[in-house]
Amino acid sequence: MKKKIKVLIVDDSAVVRQTLAEILNADPDIKVIGTAANPLFAAQKMAREQPDVITLDIEMPQMNGLTFLRKIMIQQPIPVVVISSMTANNSESGIKALEYGAVEIINKPQLDTRRFFEESKIRICDAVKAAAIAKIKRISPAEKMVIEPKLTADAVIPPVKYFGKQTTTDIVISVGASTGGTEALKVFLEAMPADSPGILIVQHMPENFTRSFADRLNELCIINVKEAEDGDPVIRGHALVAPGNRHMLLKRQGNSYFVELLDGPLVNRHRPSVDVLFRSTARYAGKNAIGIIMTGMGGDGAKGLLEMKEAGAYTIAQDEKSCVVFGMPNEAIKINAVHKVLPLDQIAPHICNR
Repeated sequence: MKKKIKVLIVDDSAVVRQTLAEILNADPDIKVIGTAANPLFAAQKMAREQPDVITLDIEMPQMNGLTFLRKIMIQQPIPVVVISSMTANNSESGIKALEYGAVEIINKPQLDTRRFFEESKIRICDAVKAAAIAKIKRISPAEKMVIEPKLTADAVIPPVKYFGKQTTTDIVISVGASTGGTEALKVFLEAMPADSPGILIVQHMPENFTRSFADRLNELCIINVKEAEDGDPVIRGHALVAPGNRHMLLKRQGNSYFVELLDGPLVNRHRPSVDVLFRSTARYAGKNAIGIIMTGMGGDGAKGLLEMKEAGAYTIAQDEKSCVVFGMPNEAIKINAVHKVLPLDQIAPHICNR
């Protein structure tokens, strides 16, 4: 029999603990081995039985979730999915949780949480499964503390039909990532030169997080990085990050590229969706594009990358060894959507030397 993923739920709300336990135990691949009202009780339960994954609230009595998360990752790393209402209005807490090693973050509302969990059960179970296979790194004590149908891109943008005559030779780089992508994108963007082609990024990340994420990357990188706004131009030396909860599409007017932001339905259970970005890149940039698919759970982006390749674009997948989760790249590789498979630290040099 397949071994079930053992989960420990840590949240000070009895309603949340009960509802989460019901949702996770209903999945045949998951087993809740315990719940705890605060990190101190959680530590006692972990001493008796080690979970495969922890779901963790941020705001709790006696010890907050960020402190507990950091202690876990210093002492004995265990995959953690943060499920918290605090991250919805405090993006800094969410960014810190990702920096400390959280695999995924799910925002819960302060009111009507039971209904939210019922509607989000697929996403929650998927997050736990992604965490269970993620590669978790120990952090140094000295480190700075810092239910929808699964739709395709057809729901947002029609199947690829090449748009007009291409006279520009400007290159566009479109990148998609999910679990583990915050660190992967940092490595990639820090290595890109000041005159790099315009870069578009979809990172699966909750609303209110992407602006802080882009601002932080902007401080670290030579290129300019910002959260995309509707109508932003795609120009050399600039990277645009799709805002959480908005699809981002590449568009073209004459020889100039710009982005369009749409609400639209979830695609592959995501908004923004990598498939949507990649399909629009295939349509409007064609052979003058580079597509990169990075670490992440699931298959979002694989079909879109194939459409880019068929439109003449050059396509790259991050290799298994450097991925936190080798889901999205692997799906793209399996359908022959990839020209080159590379370790994360070789992707930027490879592009610059083409």
